[in-house]
Formats: sequence, C-alpha cells, structure tokens
Amino acid sequence: MIILNFANEIFKHPFMLRIFKNIAILEGISYLVLFANMLLIKPSNIDLYKSLLYPLGMTHGILFMSYVLFTGLLKKSQDWNSKTSLIILGASLLPFATFYIEKKYLRNE
Repeated sequence: MIILNFANEIFKHPFMLRIFKNIAILEGISYLVLFANMLLIKPSNIDLYKSLLYPLGMTHGILFMSYVLFTGLLKKSQDWNSKTSLIILGASLLPFATFYIEKKYLRNE
C-alpha cells in the first residue's frame, strides 16, 4: 500500500505526463513503421523485411507495454474516469489513434 501511494505521488508530477505524451507519440510512430515494413518493404525485399522485423517489433512492443503501464499508473493521479482510461488504452490498438489521444486528452494538461 505504501508503494502504491508513493507511485501515485510520483505520477502526479507533470514530468511523468510529458513522458507519457512522448511514449504515446513514439508508440504511434513505431506502429506505423511496422505497417510500412509489412506493406512496402515485404513485397519488394523479403530479406530486408525479415532483418527489420525483430528490432522494429521489439521496439514497438516495449513502447506498447510502456503505454499501457503509464495509462494504468496515470489513471488515478490524473483523475481519469474509466471511460477515458479505456479510450486511451483502446487507442494503442488503432493506427494514428495515439496521435489523437495526445492531442485531445494530453495536450491540455
């Protein structure tokens, strides 16, 4: 319980919200780069596609997990209701949606 209260105090700091904004943007970019690798590079150069898939996929995976973790940790400190939290989490599954979240929900904070 003490650890959760301590984490809640840390995540109230505006710097943590800035980190989350950056993660949201980078997660969206990495998602689009994965799609570009699949749609543009794979048909023309399968070897390049295969060599890029692991580093791009790993980067996107780390950013995705960070996005989900930060959403959970910022929910309480930013007083997001369940609907807002689900919208923010759902945005991680759609291309371009994290850019919308950053603009609509995070830019004003």
